[in-house]
Amino acid sequence: MKMPVSRYVCFVLAMALSAFPTPAQKPEPGWTSDFSFEKSDLAATGRNLHFILEPGYVLTLRDGDAELIITVTNDTKVVDGVETRVVEERESKAGQLTEISRNFYAISRRTNSVYYFGEEVDIYKDGKVVKHKGAWSSGAKSARFGLMIPGLPLLGAKYYQEIAPGVAMDRGEIVGLSETIMAPAGEFKNCLKTQDSSQIETGKEFKFYAPGVGLVQEEDLKLVSYGFSAKPRS
Repeated sequence: MKMPVSRYVCFVLAMALSAFPTPAQKPEPGWTSDFSFEKSDLAATGRNLHFILEPGYVLTLRDGDAELIITVTNDTKVVDGVETRVVEERESKAGQLTEISRNFYAISRRTNSVYYFGEEVDIYKDGKVVKHKGAWSSGAKSARFGLMIPGLPLLGAKYYQEIAPGVAMDRGEIVGLSETIMAPAGEFKNCLKTQDSSQIETGKEFKFYAPGVGLVQEEDLKLVSYGFSAKPRS
């Protein structure tokens, strides 16, 4: 059956318009979103003052019965032409697993900035994977890698961490450079403070990174232990 001319014209226009990002998909002005100049200098292993990307490094944060375990694994993965390090995050509540994400990071040999290339996400309910919300990969479906932690943090810096239109558009703003955090793992001074938000979701959260340690607080979750494990996870 032939499509009516008016319907065909509407169809062609819709297809043409879909090729262009909507305003909600485009990075907003005032936030740095292009980091392509760093791509040739990236490596899968290294560290800067606030982020350790070395196999076997583990951070454990808790708040009551909520727990987040971050592990820098032995695994690497090539994403968007770059060898990245796989960092696993395991989230649980009352002993029940709620989410596992495998995040892909690379660090600049030149600036020590850490870049974020995407994540695989498994969300659990009653011990079973029920969805993969938030998964994205740089180089696929118009997604591009973002900046996770700059090698030289500057107060007021604003940057995209994730650039995956319609899926993940998280961004960070540096709002403090000398914060003190008391946590079960100790007292941490001169912490970097970021305010994280999303272009496509409501809400904001604060994160704190200690020199030589990494993430020590994410909202109410606080660091209880950190260091290198005897046997890095793959």
